[in-house]
Amino acid sequence: MQVHLRQSSLDARLDFVPTVVISGSKSESNRLLLLQQLFPQIAVDNIADSDDVVAMQAGLAVKRGRVNVHHAGTTMRFLTAYFALCQNQSIQLEGSERMHNRPIGILVDALRELGANITYLEKEGYPPLAIDGIQATGGCIRIPAGISSQYISALLLVGTALKNGMHLELIGDITSRPYIEMTLSLIRELGAETTFQGQQISVYPPKKIKKTQFTVEADWSSASYYYALIALSPLGTSLRLGKYKSVSLQGDAQLPTIYEQLGVETVFEANDFIRLTKVSSPTTAFQGDFNDTPDLAQTVVVTCFGLGIACEIHGLHTLKIKETDRLVALQQELKKLGGNLFVTADSLALAAKRETREEGVVRIATYQDHRMAMAFAPLLVQMDLIIEDAEVVSKSYPKFWKDLQKLGFSVLETP
Repeated sequence: MQVHLRQSSLDARLDFVPTVVISGSKSESNRLLLLQQLFPQIAVDNIADSDDVVAMQAGLAVKRGRVNVHHAGTTMRFLTAYFALCQNQSIQLEGSERMHNRPIGILVDALRELGANITYLEKEGYPPLAIDGIQATGGCIRIPAGISSQYISALLLVGTALKNGMHLELIGDITSRPYIEMTLSLIRELGAETTFQGQQISVYPPKKIKKTQFTVEADWSSASYYYALIALSPLGTSLRLGKYKSVSLQGDAQLPTIYEQLGVETVFEANDFIRLTKVSSPTTAFQGDFNDTPDLAQTVVVTCFGLGIACEIHGLHTLKIKETDRLVALQQELKKLGGNLFVTADSLALAAKRETREEGVVRIATYQDHRMAMAFAPLLVQMDLIIEDAEVVSKSYPKFWKDLQKLGFSVLETP
């Protein structure tokens, strides 16, 4: 499926502010689903409806045989740790072709230190995996911290069910620290003890479950596409989003601060809604370190392109091993629109000056990456676009195209 986005705008009536309620965070959902599997007495509301979370639920229900996580990276990492420490369970854990080229060796090595029995079925260091679960009591592990915080979160989550807990020594600079903090916060709410000092993290099993009811907050990453829409709209354009907390566990809750630099004001209203309003048109270049919020990079770069300003972002080394090499994918697709994007292994720089764009309606390739599809969509307030393989948004936000249509945007789905 592809979608044809025809240039259109939000309803700008002063007496009407359109509203979108976004489903739960997939990051929180997958963490809580794993904790729920380990501690069945807890209940979880507002679980995300994304493919990644559906894959997590399906995988946790399997006791023996094959589990296919498709493109779900978080699910692959979390289930690897979970099945490795499930005694008397034998699982073959696999995914898409791209998943079989995303490294997992650091996590496997760490689990093997605990005695895990994991075999690579094809390429050393990559899925698919054969896992024979063991009974472990816990341990101390040294693990590189600069590749993926998901490895660390996976170990911490399963550590809550180990008699002696889990103790990690992080080697090197820590990537995506807010996601580690999210994991620890949920573990503490459950009733388990945690410590995080310097490069040392420890978790211990709960002596008593303190909280049995969890409600997942709406996904801040999904909100980023609406921030981009408002930034690219005329002054005074407003939109309400729900349901968001002023104090959030999600790292991407930095959006209000980031988009304040791009002309968008955020006001927290009653009943956990936020109001976004275009209040200025930035003329200076955007600069930022996204080491803690790499998933926002694509949206911010496309926003800056639409605003006609330069952009320089660092801390993006994890984007090389996502659903696609997101830095190269951005470079290739922005070039079709006349954008000049320069990339390194961990940074990008967008020039303010545009070159000649392709003639006609430009087709944006998505590279099996949901964020590529949604990051480019806000440009519909300026131009017509065709988004190829548009169904890929189901990985994190299945209702994205329908929500745009409900706001009055022209979104035509075609085979």
